[in-house]
Amino acid sequence: QVQLVESGGGLVQPGGSLRLSCAASGSIFRLNVMGWYRQAPGKQRELVATITNGGTINYADSVKGRFTISRDNAKNTVYLRMNSLKPEDTAVYFCNLKTPSGNVNYWGQGTQVTVSS
Repeated sequence: QVQLVESGGGLVQPGGSLRLSCAASGSIFRLNVMGWYRQAPGKQRELVATITNGGTINYADSVKGRFTISRDNAKNTVYLRMNSLKPEDTAVYFCNLKTPSGNVNYWGQGTQVTVSS
């Protein structure tokens, strides 16, 4: 089993920044993809960004140029730096760890990000 613990959410004004962290522990498979997804009220969960062990990164078009994903493999931790936040970024952000094939997935409990003046 794998446990994912997120931190760093909160309330921020439009144009502001936040940094999310997610630490993984337990039986972590050697090759994996870590990432962030989000779910706004009344909407489906959507991809924000993912990063592999080797550093291959994928971003949703809506966050390109504003968000930066990174990871510390030694600490099994993934980060999401969010700049120039918009009200439409408001959502619960979930950390994810999966095998490269995607057939095994683990999720964190989610952290609320609210962008509002």
